[in-house]
Amino acid sequence: MLTKTGRGLAAATLIAGSAAGFAILTSPTASAAPTASCQAPGDRTVAVDWPTSDCEAKSAPGGAAAAYGDNGTANAWATPQSLSLAIANNGATATTIAGPFSGPAAIAMGPGAEITMRTDSAGLMIGLAGPGAKLTLNGQKATCTGGIGFVGVLPTLQGCFSM
Repeated sequence: MLTKTGRGLAAATLIAGSAAGFAILTSPTASAAPTASCQAPGDRTVAVDWPTSDCEAKSAPGGAAAAYGDNGTANAWATPQSLSLAIANNGATATTIAGPFSGPAAIAMGPGAEITMRTDSAGLMIGLAGPGAKLTLNGQKATCTGGIGFVGVLPTLQGCFSM
């Protein structure tokens, strides 16, 4: 049986290993296409629509959102006292909607990769999707299908993994 420290160490090791493996397996190809970059600290809305990339970031006062689309679509929305990050590359789609005191981060890389994360409780949540993966986080419930993908809800140590 794992102790609290053991569970925390196991979770940190799993996340670090998953992130490293994900980065290796889905390393992006070089591209001359412009990257759509949207940052929205405080009460702002920013949107960029390039021919091959787009992003939108919206944040309420006290929140911050950032979205980056590199030949993909990224959307990040932050409520007060939250952070929201969405990154999409090479035909992928990433969407995050942050509830108060939460920090979802979605990184989707490769054709057909899709992540939609909506949080309604405090804490950090992360989603990494490779080509063909379809990931969803709806509150605290995570689902993973298709290609290589991972969703982790750090406050509860819940999540899912697909291959």
